[in-house]
Amino acid sequence: MADTLALFDLDFTLIPFDSGLRWARFMVGEGALAAGTDEAYLDVCRGYVAGRSSVEELHRFAAQHLLAIAREDLPALQARFEAAIRAELPAASRALVEHHLRAGHLCCIVTTTNEIVARPFARAFGIPHLLASRPVVEEGRFSGAYNGPLCHGAAKVERVEAWLRELAAGTAERGGKPPAAGAGFRQRIFYSDARSDLPLLEWADEAVAVRPDPGLRAHAEARGWRIIERLE
Repeated sequence: MADTLALFDLDFTLIPFDSGLRWARFMVGEGALAAGTDEAYLDVCRGYVAGRSSVEELHRFAAQHLLAIAREDLPALQARFEAAIRAELPAASRALVEHHLRAGHLCCIVTTTNEIVARPFARAFGIPHLLASRPVVEEGRFSGAYNGPLCHGAAKVERVEAWLRELAAGTAERGGKPPAAGAGFRQRIFYSDARSDLPLLEWADEAVAVRPDPGLRAHAEARGWRIIERLE
């Protein structure tokens, strides 16, 4: 197993925009979603930032409205979306990811964004692993609900540790020595922009704040964490 674990938040960390809004605008442009769906989502995002709505309400809206498509149509839409966003990935973000990949680090995106929207970004960056919120499918369509809690806050730590246990179990099956969840790494790094990610940032050996929100900036400065002002 790799000796370094590199974890990345997605929105406003690896990319300088909201992945859900980019997906919504793509889907409206494709004619897969009704005109105005992107603006309605943006309004909900503004409500969340202003504290008028919760993260659960935001992502419930995303699952209900941004995934209002048949599951069978998804692979082709995701492939076209991936092609559309490749040129929009910041060069500095690509270089950061490539640095970790070339070094043989175990790399994973850990994001609250649902896995349908996040998967094309993971593929475009070449990051082999993704932990994201998991929307429910019923009778071939997305129901608007999620399997388990959102991949958010303390739940990110739980998802990472469960994933590492699965990897360790696979290593044991192949005859290797399985490390405990989070153990066995010389270093665990997590890059994020948001105060809501403090549980996983504190879990990491090296926490890196990327264009941090005010709450994370204050915490990072107090803890002496590295701060990256731009990944563009």
